[in-house]
Amino acid sequence: MGAQKNMVRLIDVTNRDGVQTSRLGLAKLQKTVLNILLNKMGIFQSEFGFPFTTHEINYLNANLELARKKVIYPMRLSGWIRAIESDVETTTRLTAVKHLNMSISTSDQMIKGKFAGKMDRKGVIKAAVGAIKLARKRGIKSIGVNAEDASRSDLDYLIEFGQAAKEAGADRIRYCDTLGYDDPFTVYDRVAALASAVKIPIELHTHNDLGMAVAVSIAGAKAAIDSGVDAYINTTVNGMGERAGNADLVSCVLALKYSSGFAGNRKYRMDPSINTRMSWKIAQYASYAFGVPLPVNQVGVGANAFAHESGIHADGALKDRRNYELYDFEELGRGEPEVIDTGRAITAGEYSGIKGFRNVYHRLEVKFHDNKEATRILELVRYANVHTQKPLVRDELIFIAKYPDIAEKIFTMMPPTVKAKRRKK
Repeated sequence: MGAQKNMVRLIDVTNRDGVQTSRLGLAKLQKTVLNILLNKMGIFQSEFGFPFTTHEINYLNANLELARKKVIYPMRLSGWIRAIESDVETTTRLTAVKHLNMSISTSDQMIKGKFAGKMDRKGVIKAAVGAIKLARKRGIKSIGVNAEDASRSDLDYLIEFGQAAKEAGADRIRYCDTLGYDDPFTVYDRVAALASAVKIPIELHTHNDLGMAVAVSIAGAKAAIDSGVDAYINTTVNGMGERAGNADLVSCVLALKYSSGFAGNRKYRMDPSINTRMSWKIAQYASYAFGVPLPVNQVGVGANAFAHESGIHADGALKDRRNYELYDFEELGRGEPEVIDTGRAITAGEYSGIKGFRNVYHRLEVKFHDNKEATRILELVRYANVHTQKPLVRDELIFIAKYPDIAEKIFTMMPPTVKAKRRKK
């Protein structure tokens, strides 16, 4: 994918950072369906998991198989690892991942507080450079290097770190506002200094501890482009993530498209692949999968995002929606007629029987050749229900019926001790 000047692309990290939301998470099927939806939305890259953790391996390789089949394409699937050689070795041995982001702390607070004397500033750079070089040697096609806690890092050292990473073969530097410490003004100045000195594309990874994740992301992207390099913004669907969350996907898309400094400004161009009509569907699916209702005032996709009650507002919106709406609800994929089932409902779950199960798929306009095929899909649906612990939705059911072999891989997890015993036999 050739570089284009003044481009802001989106790298969604829901399946890596979003799933680290305390008390919550996603089943591997849900992560897979989310990847498919992100691809349909035109996202440049999905950071889809941890390729050095054994319980993720089957899911990761199954999704990479979907990428080879062009089910997930052209979106890239990237793994997150620590910037250490052992993680690179494990990743390239166990998975077919070709895109990586590798992370290491760069602030004095974390170098002292996390590494506790095991690594200093020079050691951090040495570890990152070693990991980058090994990744290139092992055939990794693109590498983003994450400066964890960049917003609290000494700027001169951050530039030194970025230059070393670039020389070693990094494609991008991820500027991580790990604690949500930056504001739109400080991030602009710091990213501009980093981008101008290192001359490498910048990723913005922000957290919402102070409620500014989207604003900081947009300001950082502007700084990168003003400094002559492309920008990448990390997002999560519905802003899911650790503590107060990350930069919300839909909010970032709308800010890039409609905010006063970006709308119609050819200097700052959002990736033209983005399909905003997927916004409503992906937000609803993530809400269901995580089990977290969308706030009524959620940007673009909340129940009240296009609701007007005040007499003056309602009158103005009815006369011309532009009086009180920056964008149209149809553009977000909202407005389709709602179908409300009444009376009998038959769902597919852990204890479904074959007759009710076939009825569910019949309503989805999926036909089976015979009972043998239907029984196999039913077994997979039962496994899926055990994983998700909730009724499966349309996209999940259709995925299982369409790609049963891949679904089986996704549902299969084996503890390392069991694997070791089988190898000995």
